[in-house]
Amino acid sequence: MQPIRYGILGSGFMGRTHAEALRHIDGAQLTALALGSRAGKLAADYGAALCDSAEELIARDDVDAVILATPQFVHAEQALLAAAHEKHLFIEKPMTTTVADADRILEACDRRGLTLSVGYQQRYRAVPRAAHDAIQAGQIGQVHTIQFNQAFMLFNDPGFGGDWSWWANPASVGHILAGGVHSIDLCRWMLGAEVVSVFGHSRTFREPHEPENTTMGLLTFDNGTVMALWATSACPPPAFPGQVFRAYIMGETGMLDMDAYDKLQLAVDGSWRTVAQQPPVNTEYADTAFRQPRMQAYIDQLTAYNNAIRNGTPPPVSGEDGRVGVAVALALLESSKTGKMIEIGDW
Repeated sequence: MQPIRYGILGSGFMGRTHAEALRHIDGAQLTALALGSRAGKLAADYGAALCDSAEELIARDDVDAVILATPQFVHAEQALLAAAHEKHLFIEKPMTTTVADADRILEACDRRGLTLSVGYQQRYRAVPRAAHDAIQAGQIGQVHTIQFNQAFMLFNDPGFGGDWSWWANPASVGHILAGGVHSIDLCRWMLGAEVVSVFGHSRTFREPHEPENTTMGLLTFDNGTVMALWATSACPPPAFPGQVFRAYIMGETGMLDMDAYDKLQLAVDGSWRTVAQQPPVNTEYADTAFRQPRMQAYIDQLTAYNNAIRNGTPPPVSGEDGRVGVAVALALLESSKTGKMIEIGDW
């Protein structure tokens, strides 16, 4: 069977991540790359054709699927163009900056029978997957509360090239949208439940202007679980140990302490025991970020997506999952502006 041929838009941190992931997947091939100051080197490193524009890449006959690794404020335009050319779509989170744009992409892909997915690689890491399995197996009973801390750092290693200035672009909307959607998606997936309402307070502490870089939120799920979310990219280094992506989950009969970058601990008998371990991810340095063990989650993620295209089956992470993340993040920002609780059904 002919491999699925991919084009990548974007040559930064995530563009290189997906290029490296594709190299490890049977039945997948990177054929073209475009956009960004590092596009030439990235294309040369992976033997891909270098295109001068998104339009040129999307129009190529040897591109079956397009990966968007560009800033979220250009996702809608690029995704709709790819869909119009009958290309399958894998979009890095966040899917878009508005719910309306997410809906347009969903409709365009559904109408043409295209496979659409969004990059939520945390579902593929060892510790979150073990937490999901424990919750779904009822090991801690009904989940009552989740305290989720997400202190994401903007890595400064010059070996990456480029910078993170686009995160501070007002068009990016906010850091809760750029990174906090991971926490939102992971809790939806672990619980098998949907967010029904949010109340949030957002602030900008580091940049001299918006967008937001710190949000404290309260989310209620349709199964009764209440989640407190602290998401920030403004922590001074070295931030709080063990709080890059951590959740304290209290159930009716037990508890889970989920550190996605270390270990999962389970308490059901009055004591804690380790039930899963994540090898060091080493994201922060250019000479380790594109190697194992960080890369495994991205390889697994794109393998599942590639299989969905080849088999004509829904991908594990859907376009609707991407839309929900956008809706909840934007609702938290709207709640902060209005001082009111927001019902997600209205979004």
